[in-house]
Amino acid sequence: MPQKNIRDAINETLKLEMRRDPRVVVIGEDVVGGLGGSSGVEEAAGGTFGVTAGLAAEFGRRRVIDTPITESAIIGMAGGAALTGLRPVAELMFIDFIGVCFDQILNQIAKFRYMFGGKARVPVVIRTMTGAGLGTGPQHSQSLYNMLANVPGIKVVLPSNAYDAKGLLTTAIRDDDPVIFCENKAMYLDACEVPDESYSIPFGQAAITREGSDVTVVALSRMVTLANQVADKLAGEGIRVEVVDPRTISPLDTATILGSVRKTGRLVAVDECNPVCSFASELVSLAACEAYGALRSAPVKVTAPHTPVPAAPDLEQYYVPSLAKIEEAIRSTVGASGSTVRKVG
Repeated sequence: MPQKNIRDAINETLKLEMRRDPRVVVIGEDVVGGLGGSSGVEEAAGGTFGVTAGLAAEFGRRRVIDTPITESAIIGMAGGAALTGLRPVAELMFIDFIGVCFDQILNQIAKFRYMFGGKARVPVVIRTMTGAGLGTGPQHSQSLYNMLANVPGIKVVLPSNAYDAKGLLTTAIRDDDPVIFCENKAMYLDACEVPDESYSIPFGQAAITREGSDVTVVALSRMVTLANQVADKLAGEGIRVEVVDPRTISPLDTATILGSVRKTGRLVAVDECNPVCSFASELVSLAACEAYGALRSAPVKVTAPHTPVPAAPDLEQYYVPSLAKIEEAIRSTVGASGSTVRKVG
């Protein structure tokens, strides 16, 4: 099976779905772009990270639409296009810009099916980039997916590897409800085995990426990779860590998470969001409300601190949950018997 990185897996999925269904269109700022020195579509760069490269050359400018720098227009256009029968994939270049178009998501796209009594389909996919660590500054580095999970009517997806990125994006494009597809920009070159053919991964189906019996670590997006690395290291010391990747946080596979917590009796929630009202907080709440009797120690949250993402490179590296912080949280949880939720980060 060929090795593919996340960027190429997403690009391949877009091509496969656009070939399969002529209603699929791509909309966004710089989704065609240019490499400079030529205005030919053949040289289109495909956006800041090259994810949509080659689409305009194959499908033309009527299906790959470069827009002005106006997120409200991009998302508004996508919502309207979906109501008229198209299946738009809109790119919101950075999730930080969601404030500019949040009304279109919160009060329009998320509520169309409900407001029209279930008679309207809204097959919108919003691809967006999250995460810190690349020096893109406090206005281009946030992880705000926790805010989106709070909105009824939309589905929120966070792939942690190239295989999942392809399968989950296929499901998203074919879904008749709005989906926000969060891609961590620091992971685009992470590679694994990915089939050439099309396949789908159901929403609301978590993956257990490491099996263990001592502690459950629930991690999202890039944090899954870090949690797996820590689990592999601690396995050599006899600490058996089970890592759960939810894949989607709306819908959330609570059965798999709770099953793991009941098995291990311990929970470490690893989340790049800021700590207040983070998704880590939701996971701790879930464990406390639904598996309290099984807990052998207090849950621990590993999150970013409650500050903006720093611009200084050394501070930014400290801001993101690290291997050391995850390991510290696991060790403290396995060795603790206290009754108060703790936070590392």
